[in-house]
Amino acid sequence: MVNLKVKLGKIQLKNPVMTASGTFGYGTEYADFFDISRIGGIIVKGTTLRNRQGNAYPRMAETPSGMLNAVGLQNKGVDYFVNHIYPEIKDVNTSIFVNVSGSTIEDYVETASIINELDKIPGIELNISCPNVKEGGMAFGTSCLSASQVVKAVRKVYSKELIVKLSPNVTSISEIAKAVEAEGADSVSLINTLLGMAIDAEKRKPILSTVTGGLSGPAVKPIALCMVWQVAKAVQIPVIGIGGIMNANDAIEFMLAGASAIQIGTANFIDPTATMKVLEGIEEYLKRYGISHVKDIVGALEL
Repeated sequence: MVNLKVKLGKIQLKNPVMTASGTFGYGTEYADFFDISRIGGIIVKGTTLRNRQGNAYPRMAETPSGMLNAVGLQNKGVDYFVNHIYPEIKDVNTSIFVNVSGSTIEDYVETASIINELDKIPGIELNISCPNVKEGGMAFGTSCLSASQVVKAVRKVYSKELIVKLSPNVTSISEIAKAVEAEGADSVSLINTLLGMAIDAEKRKPILSTVTGGLSGPAVKPIALCMVWQVAKAVQIPVIGIGGIMNANDAIEFMLAGASAIQIGTANFIDPTATMKVLEGIEEYLKRYGISHVKDIVGALEL
């Protein structure tokens, strides 16, 4: 038997396999395909203070080895989540985290404080890739100052596990990671989507209604892997790897680069059982190499 348990700050996950926000709904949507309680953690779709309609269609586009999305954080707001979604997911036997998004620091703070009262939600994932409307639309996560400000403000009202999801659209992701660590982040997850666009050459128009969107899928994996490796060397808190993980081998590469856990995103759209296949593949890898605990491969890259 191998030990698959991993520690994220104050939380122990039953295994390192998590789902990425926006690709797994609220978890219950996948319950018909497998026992979702076997996953180490579920990050539910982005939740904002108030109802958001999202962006106009079309807002998804297939690209070579990936996809673009510009859904725009469509959700019914945190109060709807508390009253209607939470009762449905609170008894799922795994760690469930809420991805929190906002347009102002006050939005983040109020949303986080509401979720802080939910007993069965052990943590939140702070999405700092959102545009800061008070600062001209620049994403919170693209400067050390704004990233620090939002994490510091949320930390004051949120007492549980605080994961901060980092944007790759920056000059130095390691500096951002160190900045949020200094303000109380318990762990960091990376990468969020890369900025990209697609054009219809025949119509001479952008395919997405928003012109640009977030690129995910296998195409981003080498960049994500590099950034996880850089951040894992720069911070003392756990790192959660995200970006183009399609199979167990991909997940293991992220862990060797320094990720304590991983999140599976786009692969869920292709194969709803992808998380279970990754989990079983990690276990098989550990058995094959006689490794008794999954934590022993974290950061074990030989240089």
